[in-house]
This record gives sequence, C-alpha cells and structure tokens, in this order.
Amino acid sequence: MAKHIKNMDELAQAIQPVLLRMTDRLAEEVYETLNYFLQDYYSGYDPSSYRRTKDFLYSAVKVDAKPYKGGVKASVYIDYESMNNYVNATGFRVATFANEGTHGGLSVSHKPHVWDDTLDNTVNNGTLLEMAIEYLKSRGISVRR
Repeated sequence: MAKHIKNMDELAQAIQPVLLRMTDRLAEEVYETLNYFLQDYYSGYDPSSYRRTKDFLYSAVKVDAKPYKGGVKASVYIDYESMNNYVNATGFRVATFANEGTHGGLSVSHKPHVWDDTLDNTVNNGTLLEMAIEYLKSRGISVRR
C-alpha cells in the first residue's frame, strides 16, 4: 500500500523500520565475519610460550540497530576492555597484536589481521553495499548506482 508523504519527517518515519532491519542484517554480516577471523586467528597457532585465556576469541560484540541523528546506526567491535586476564598486555594490546598478524607480539607463519581482514571482507570489497541495495530493492525501494 502506498503512503502519502508530505514532508521529510514523514519520510524518515516511514523508512526507519526498513533501515533498522537492514542495518541489523549488515551488522550481523560484519559480526559473523569478525568471529570467523577470530576463530581463524585462534585455530592457526598453538602457543608454546603462553597460556590462552580465550578472552579475545569471545570479545566480538554486536549492538542492535537503533535510531541515531536522523538515521540509523549499529555497532560491531572488539570489546578489549573485557580482556583483563592477560599477563604483561592490555586487552587493547592483544587486539592490536591480532590486527598486526602476531600472536602475543610474536611473529608467526599464520598471520590473519583480524579487524582489517573483517573490513576487507565486508566493507572494502562492497559486500555490505550490495547487501544494502538488495535489501532495499526487496522492500520495493528503487535503488540505482
């Protein structure tokens, strides 16, 4: 059923539910990809010089989409502040090591770059843009590139 939109506020109100659902789906894609690279990081190296706490493995967080400044936002991030069981390293440093392709600061042959690889496989390669376009089209919204 067509809606009669008289102003920008009515347009924003009409499209917000679609944007919320779309943004949640896009955030879920990033979250799943981040978890894939976290798992890859852990499975690709078996440390002999330190004991793993696995805090980093389970550090990915996804915050559901919500209205924000006239639009919609969702967040996906590594909660490095929750990682406080490491010896001689902060959670931030552990996350940095993982994005530099090292394990505990040690250079190893298996070198995923957890956060950068996640961005390369979702945002930078156009996957999220394509998903957004397809989602909007599936809801009857005409989209051109």
